[in-house]
Amino acid sequence: MFDPDIAPSGTLLGLLQRGRGDGTLHALAAPRAEALAALHHCVLRDPRCDWQVENRSLYYARLHLDLDGGLEEIEQHLFAPDDLLDTAEERTGLALAVLGHLASYGRDDALLLLRRYATTGGNWSWALDELALRDDDAGLAALGEIIVARFPRTPEGEAALAAAVRDAFEPRPWRLWAEDPHAPETAARVRAAQEQGSFDRWQRQLRPAGPRPGWSVREVLDWAQQGLALHPTQHRHVPATRCLTAVAGPEDRVEIIEAAADAPDAARATALRYLAEHHDPQALDLIEAAADDPRELVAEAAVTAFERMRSTEALERARGWIHRTDALGAAAAGMLACRGAQYDAPLVLGALRRTVRAEGPDAPVLWDLVDGAGRLAITCAAPVLRHVYRETSSSHLRGRAARALAATDPSFATGFAVECLWDCEETTRELAAHHATTADARVVEQLRRLAADPAEEAEVQTAVRSRFGPDAPAV
Repeated sequence: MFDPDIAPSGTLLGLLQRGRGDGTLHALAAPRAEALAALHHCVLRDPRCDWQVENRSLYYARLHLDLDGGLEEIEQHLFAPDDLLDTAEERTGLALAVLGHLASYGRDDALLLLRRYATTGGNWSWALDELALRDDDAGLAALGEIIVARFPRTPEGEAALAAAVRDAFEPRPWRLWAEDPHAPETAARVRAAQEQGSFDRWQRQLRPAGPRPGWSVREVLDWAQQGLALHPTQHRHVPATRCLTAVAGPEDRVEIIEAAADAPDAARATALRYLAEHHDPQALDLIEAAADDPRELVAEAAVTAFERMRSTEALERARGWIHRTDALGAAAAGMLACRGAQYDAPLVLGALRRTVRAEGPDAPVLWDLVDGAGRLAITCAAPVLRHVYRETSSSHLRGRAARALAATDPSFATGFAVECLWDCEETTRELAAHHATTADARVVEQLRRLAADPAEEAEVQTAVRSRFGPDAPAV
């Protein structure tokens, strides 16, 4: 997770950084040089709030094809001197993923660039994963000796090779190289690395770390606390809660309550989670007290424990805590949004407006509040939802706002649903395929394009076919 620099939502760059459908539509209407400059800015400086879960690569690759863009800027970025110094995946991951999609669309120059980077680049494993999905056996086989030669024939090098084989996201290249008769030495090293990886997993299973059968409640709490003294620190309160469930009985309740009230950080967090998961009558009072604790671990554990509760008592307490301005108040708002009754709609709407006004369109609790506005069909929340849709830098939150608007805004089908057909997230495109009015010629054309695109997700294409099939609703 990192903090990207996002341009205003009304600019072409800001639209493309957010992955909005209007970004593509505006780019195609803008001067080509300006559109390509904004596109390259996004590809080379990943704008995602969370690059591990948000989608942009297919979105940028499609626009790259529409603009008939070259690969010079991407090539310069991949092979810049920084590639030897900055090994973080997020520096080059998006560019490599875009190249992968371009290769799947038949761009041979993208395929060749991926092969070249896989043999010399710092983030070679990502490039290899892209090639594993798109390249043929002959192309992958030609890379085997070069990539395996990256690992020196030393104990350290062999261990690193075994780790690379074991952790590979796409195992296809390694399997090919292990069976390659034209490179017997490379094949032997890869097979040995595969065996070593299996042996390492077997050894870890033989030497499990952590609580053993017969441990007492005190021993489990001590084990959780000891993790904080290790380097690097191990936060054990979550697995310790599961262990506590296995060893604790009714006779241990008093000891656990005392730990939840006044134990060291990790032990207290463990006890709080245990009591919340078992719906103990004192859990909510202990959570309220711990949420005000200045120790971050304790306060966070209290909020998390409350969020996991599913009892009627927790819902009732949430109605009293929703006006708090701290993390516990946000958790209460999220709980009511997800599980509250229809008469909780005014509380959810108030929390939604208050959060956007105080914390902006990217506040974490907005995910639940936006969902709640749609679930409770709060029609007067539509203006706030439209603001969140336009301004948030999270494509996942924008998709949730679109789904809520579909339930609250009568103009959604002729408004935001149209641009959502070009959105970067497949779930948002699927929603648009169900709702966008086909009275707009652009909608029909894009629906047909999505239906014919082999890179499109199956769920989106199923939604598209439902608009044109014999049972499709009349427009």
